[in-house]
Amino acid sequence: MQSDIKDVKLANKGVNAIEWAAREMPVLMEIKKEFIKKKPFTNINIAACLHVTAETANLLIALKSGGANIFLSASNPLSTQDNVAAALYKKYKISTYAIRGESNNLYSSHLKKIASINPHIIVDDGADLSALIIKNKKNILHN
Repeated sequence: MQSDIKDVKLANKGVNAIEWAAREMPVLMEIKKEFIKKKPFTNINIAACLHVTAETANLLIALKSGGANIFLSASNPLSTQDNVAAALYKKYKISTYAIRGESNNLYSSHLKKIASINPHIIVDDGADLSALIIKNKKNILHN
């Protein structure tokens, strides 16, 4: 598991935010319970380029509970919550590449890392990751 986050010491604050958000997402928590039982995503690589927030974290944690291997990069560096990124990496063992306010070069580097995992599923808010994969990884689209 790899990451590029601001500060792993922020993880406890992130866990608190994620747990708070989970209490406001009862439907997703029920889906997560089913995923834990059935493991529908076992050995599936999911590349996600999303806003790194407590709400999104709960979606990713639910998918991981279903057996998925999750790789996350920020879709908007200005909305990234560094504490949530730290928690996803440290507690939830999700490869996370997201730093609030990251430069365009770092953003691009993070997208390339996520694209390199040869995902089975892409979850992409803004289509930057999808465009990169289509442009540079056409071979995986045929799998």
